[in-house]
Amino acid sequence: MGGRDPHERHRAATPLELFFDLTFVIAFGVAGTQFAHEIAEAHYGAGLLGFSFSMFAVIWAWINFTWFASAYDTDDWVFRVVTMVQMLGVLVLAMGIEPLFHSLVEGRHVDNAVIVAGYVIMRLALVFQWLRAARQDPARRQTCLRYATYLGVVQLGWIAVLIIQADVLPTILMTVPLYALEMATPYVADVHCGPPGMRTTSPNATACWPSSPSANA
Repeated sequence: MGGRDPHERHRAATPLELFFDLTFVIAFGVAGTQFAHEIAEAHYGAGLLGFSFSMFAVIWAWINFTWFASAYDTDDWVFRVVTMVQMLGVLVLAMGIEPLFHSLVEGRHVDNAVIVAGYVIMRLALVFQWLRAARQDPARRQTCLRYATYLGVVQLGWIAVLIIQADVLPTILMTVPLYALEMATPYVADVHCGPPGMRTTSPNATACWPSSPSANA
């Protein structure tokens, strides 16, 4: 598993990647339908809150998978199996969107267990991918390990959110810091080395990346 050349031309999406995207279409569709329903019922606050929570989980998980696959697109059986696990996580997440909206409208504890479980499944699968990249791409090992470590630690926070049954305000207070940590992970992990698996012009990158990415293995 080596880095992909960022200057590679005519790199087309694989059938698995297209199928992976299709599972996200399902999640987008469920979230959009629930949001439209709540707006039609004049539940503006609950609808916007549920849609925002759902969209962060869906979009951020998709961006991170795409980021990894763009750097390490080794299309072997392990990559495919782990991608299918992530697809399962997307479907679990999609099943949790409707209960989340309903709990926000009813004003009881936020029913986010299923949606968070799906998100954690996707993220832990990505942690495995980073650990595999660290093992098979020695030149970029430290950056890959930082990604895996930071992602793993943040998932402990999401598991706590999954377990704790809280009302809207406590849930927001728990999730906002996790949002920040999730979005800070890519910057903190590769701030010295540039994007994993890709050529970089950063003056600090010479100790992290070779002059050109290695061939996929």
